[in-house]
This record gives sequence, C-alpha cells and structure tokens, in this order.
Amino acid sequence: MSLFDLLKPKKTQTQLPEREKKWAQTLANGIVSVKDIVAPPAIEVDFDYLKVGSTFFRTLFVVGYPRFVQANWLAPIINFEHTLEIAMYCYPVEAKGVLDDLKRKVTEMEATIATDIQHGKVLDPAVQAALEDAQILQEELVKGAERFFQFGLYVTVPADSLEELASISKQVESTLGALLLVPKHATLQQEEAFKTTLPQGTDHIYITRNMDTTSLATTFPFISSTLSSNTGVMYGVNEHNGSLVIFDRFSQENANAVIFAKSGAGKSYLVKLEALRSLMFGTEIIVIDPEEEYKNLCEAIGGEYISFNFSSAAKINPFDLSGVYEEGENELGLKILSLHGLLRVIMGQLTPTEDAILDRALVATYKSKGITPDPATQKNEPPLMEDLYKALLGMEEPQAKGLADRLEKFVKGSLIGIFNQQSNIDIKNTFTVFSIKDLEDELRPIAMYLILDYIWTRIKNDIRKRILIVDEAWYLMQYPDSATFMYSIAKRARKYYLGLTTITQDVQDFLATDYGKAIVTNSSIQILLKQSPAAIDQVSEVFYLSEGEKHLLLSADVGEGIFFAGPNHVAIRVVASEDEHYLVTTNPEELLEMQKKSAAILKEFEDQTPQNPPSG
Repeated sequence: MSLFDLLKPKKTQTQLPEREKKWAQTLANGIVSVKDIVAPPAIEVDFDYLKVGSTFFRTLFVVGYPRFVQANWLAPIINFEHTLEIAMYCYPVEAKGVLDDLKRKVTEMEATIATDIQHGKVLDPAVQAALEDAQILQEELVKGAERFFQFGLYVTVPADSLEELASISKQVESTLGALLLVPKHATLQQEEAFKTTLPQGTDHIYITRNMDTTSLATTFPFISSTLSSNTGVMYGVNEHNGSLVIFDRFSQENANAVIFAKSGAGKSYLVKLEALRSLMFGTEIIVIDPEEEYKNLCEAIGGEYISFNFSSAAKINPFDLSGVYEEGENELGLKILSLHGLLRVIMGQLTPTEDAILDRALVATYKSKGITPDPATQKNEPPLMEDLYKALLGMEEPQAKGLADRLEKFVKGSLIGIFNQQSNIDIKNTFTVFSIKDLEDELRPIAMYLILDYIWTRIKNDIRKRILIVDEAWYLMQYPDSATFMYSIAKRARKYYLGLTTITQDVQDFLATDYGKAIVTNSSIQILLKQSPAAIDQVSEVFYLSEGEKHLLLSADVGEGIFFAGPNHVAIRVVASEDEHYLVTTNPEELLEMQKKSAAILKEFEDQTPQNPPSG
C-alpha cells in the first residue's frame, strides 16, 4: 500500500473543496514537502490576536521605558509564570548622525527653557530632565565612552482559549507596567508582530527606542540565571553560566524545600550533600529514612541511627506531650487532634459516631493519668495505646467495641510493643536518622506519622536551627489525615526555626491531593531533577514550566535539574568533592567497590600486625 493509499480522502475528487482537491492532487503526484507536513491546519488572523491551529497568540510591543533602570530589571517578565515568546532587537546607530540630532535637540530644549523664563512661566520639569540626559549622553558619545543603539522589545503570549489569552495578557501588561514600561497591543499587525517574535531575527514592525550602551546592557536577559548569595550552602553548579548555586534556605520567608525526581535521578544524593554541608553551619539534621540510604553518612559523622521495628530497643509513645506551655495554645487539644489523624491511619475511615466516641475515649484516657487542659498536669507520665484500648472497652456504645477490636493487634496481637511502650529515645545528636526499612509497607505510613509527631513534639521543647528530611513522602500523602499533618508541619515550621525537606519519586500521588500542592506552595525552595514522561505534564502544570524546561527534565542526566528559589530558577548540576561523594553515594556498584577496598585495607593491616606480641 502506498503513502497516497493511506492518506487519500474518503470523498471522491468531485465532492472535495478546492483546497482539499489541491492537497489530494499533491499527494497523488507524490510531492509532499516538510512544510506541508508540519504546517498548522489553519491560521486565523484577527485584529487583536492570531490563531494558529488550536492555539491563540497575542503580541505586545513596548513604547515607553523608565528613565532609570538597573541590572536584571527585566527579570519579572523573563521569569514570568507562563510561557512567553520574548524578542529583543538591537540596531547600532552611527555616532555622527546621533550627535547632529542631539545637538539640534539640545538647542531646541534650551530655547524652550529660555522662552519660559523670559515670559515668567514655570519651567517644565520633564524638559529640564530631558535636557540633562541629552547633555550627559552628548558628552559620553563625544568621548567614545558610549555608543548609541535603537532597541525594540516584543512579547508574544500563547494561550489555549480566548479567555485564557485575555487573562494572561492582562497579567503580562500589569507586570510590564510595574516595571514602568508602557506596552501596547499590535492591533491590526498581529501577523507581522507574531513573525517578529519567531526565532528568525527579523523585525517586521520596527518599533524602537533610543538607548546608549549602559542602558542596553541592563536588558541582557541571562543575568536572571544567577542564583547565589553571600551565605548558605552550595547546591551545585549553574548550568547557564558555570557559577555556583549558593543559597541559605533560612533567609527566605520559610525554610521548606520539596524535591521531585524519578528513581535514580540523584534525590538522596543531593539531600545528603545539603545535610552534610548544613552541619558545618550549626544546623541540626533529623531524617526519616525508609530505605536505609542515610546509614553510611550517619555512622561516618558520628550521628545517631535509630532502627524502628519490632525487635529494636527504640520505642515511641504516640501519647507524649511536649510539656511546654504556649500562650493561646491548647497543647492537649492539639495532641488529641493529632492522635485522631494517627488513629484514622491505623483504623481506616471512621463514621461521625465512631469519631465522637474516639474523641471521648482519648479525653478519658488522658484523664485517667491525671492529665487535663491545665498545663501543670501535662508533665505527668502520658498514657499508652493499651490505656486507650481499655477506655474503649469500658464504654457502653457498641461502636466502641469495634474500635477496640481494630486496636487489639497493636496491644495484644501480632504488632504488640511497637506503639505501646513509653518513649525511651531523645533527639540530642546533631544528626539523627530514623530508619523504617524493616517495617512492612502497610506499617510505614503509620510509623512515619508517629515519628513525625514525636519529632514535632520534641522540637517545641528546644527551638534551634533544624532541617527535617522526610524521604519518600508519598507514603504519607496516601491518607488525608497524614497529608493534613504534613501540611500543618510545613505551614508552622518557620515558627520553630525548622526547615522541612520533602522528597518523593511518586510525583503523581503527591500532587494528586490539594495538600500536596499546598506543601509545594509553602516551600521556598523547589528542586526538580530528571522526570518520567508519565509525570512531566503534571509537574509542568504545577511549576509553570516552559517547553524547553520540560525537555531539560526529560533528558537530564543524574544530578541535573532545575533549582527554584523564590521567583528565580536556574538549571543546576549537583557536584560533590571526592570525600563527600564517598559518604553520600548510594550507587550499589560504588558501594561494593568501597567495601572491597575497606576489606583489603583491613586484611593488609591484620597481616602486618604481629599475632603473638612479646609479653612484658
């Protein structure tokens, strides 16, 4: 079967419109160019927009500029949250012609001022300012310190509908207006204006403004790619210009961070590097580690590694209270709300009746230990899960017995001991890791919730600079209550000098809930590494990525991605020194090689050590 047989229309030649007849004839003759294949099905030209295929475009041009500008002044429009096509045209102008024009203009303005003085009129401040600028520019041009250019700035806005086009156009105009730029629609010239912003380097409407060299240099767009500060830790190398990405997350409105990437893209590597470097600045690090990826680093730097499982000695009591009184805050009430969330993760969905019974049982459980809303009583020994179980059994409602049955395996059954003992650990080390690798998948969300709640309770006791790292956070986002708890920590962390780092490879599960998106918006630092094709569209929608940025994340190598900090973002490559790499790598091949080297060194040491050293 030929190409024509596959593509030929179903209608007969006589039934086809004229355009389709030509297309069919072209196919029949076997003459199909690349233009014919990639060309849009239709182009509609309106007086104020252009429709190419199913996409609408509107082009704006700038006619008014501010008198004074500074470096990076175009950053708000270059970093705009929607894809824009921005074109800048610079035309050198011969100095002699400019000097002649300036001389004539200076003479005119001086004459205007002299006439106003002669007639006793108030001098026009705009004329005075223009005269000063012209005289300064004239002097600089004569010295050769400046050159003269004509500059054109054009912005094309794409959208999927006319309503979206109108909305985004207004936002773009507002952003330009905030920069003291005066934008105009290319009315009745949308086709020529659209061609002007295509990557062809041809200005079809030629609307320019005179600029000297210094002013023109400030429009250089790539200065916005620099993201470095005088303090903080190094995250990597800026792919745009080779500069270092150095940033202090605690200098932002909050110190939270989110990291999204597919498996093997270098998430844990980056986070361990940041943790290692943050330690040098006196930051305490706490990690929830589902896959034992932080063990080598923790042991190497003398941290505390806590394995959380049935056989381990480490225990956490979910009923612990902080014992710290804060003005206007009900500590017991907040703890009971937190326990509601944990118990819903343990028990599953509860009816309103069951929820009310559970609330009364929790209040009674604390009361049995003498703990009431009075802060003085909240330093008593807290109850255990077993006490809640007994409280439920002692209630008359039949639903209470059902709730007790759901708790029984944690008190008397196969899971006894894991959540039913007094806490015997404390966070005192500057690097503490909680490992839940040995727990079953169904218990991991419960354990992560419990550990998070324990950490949150302990953080209130002693406020200091801390980073809390939650790896594989999608476990918690599976349940509304644990997702709510994660969001509440992200929202309140700043109050306790805490930065929450949320890491996940399951982007779809994390962003599927409103709480996941809220955690992203409450994080000043957002890092995207290599993404899977299945998740890229959702990530692109949340982070307003351009097409180029989407392709960058799909084709990124290990440790490469995009670093967002506030309104700015840059392409980043994570780098580590040889010693750092030895501590943070999780590559199985490299780890095996390191083990072999360590064994060889140990064997060599043993061979050199005398087996029977002489006595006395």
